Amino acid sequence: MSETLLILFILNLGTAFGAGLYESRIVIPYWFPKSVAGSYQVDTASIAKFDVGRRFWAFVTTLPLTLLTLANLVVAWQTTSPNRSLWLAAALTALIERVSTFVFFIPTIVQLQNNKTPEAFQTSRLASLWTNANYLRNAFVLLAWVLALLVISN
Repeated sequence: MSETLLILFILNLGTAFGAGLYESRIVIPYWFPKSVAGSYQVDTASIAKFDVGRRFWAFVTTLPLTLLTLANLVVAWQTTSPNRSLWLAAALTALIERVSTFVFFIPTIVQLQNNKTPEAFQTSRLASLWTNANYLRNAFVLLAWVLALLVISN
C-alpha cells in the first residue's frame, strides 16, 4: 500500500510539474501581458477563458495531490524504511507547495480575476508577485518530485 501511494504521488507530481511549466510559459503570458512600460496588466477575460483552475488543476492537484501529499506524509512518518528522511522531505516540500497554493495562489488569482484591487499599480504589483512566485512554486514541485523519485530508486 505504501509503495502504491508513493508511485501515485510521483506520477501526480510529475504531471503537476509538467503542467506548471506549460502554464508558466504558455498560459500566464495571456493572463498577465506586459505593457510597453514593462508593468503587468491583468486580462480578466483571458483568465476566465482558460479557467484552468476548474478545468484542469482541480482534477490534478487541488484534491488529488493534496490528498496524496497528506497520505504520503503519514506513511513516511510511520515507516521504518532507510529512505524515511527523503520521503518525509518530499512530502513536506509538496505540503509547502500545497499550503502556498491554498493560502496565496488561489485567492490571489480569484482576486485579480474579479478585479478587486482598486489601483492599476497595485494590480500590476500583485500580478508580478503571483507570476514570480509561481516559478518558486514550480521549483517546490520539482524538488518534491526529485526527492520522491530518489525514495523509490533506492
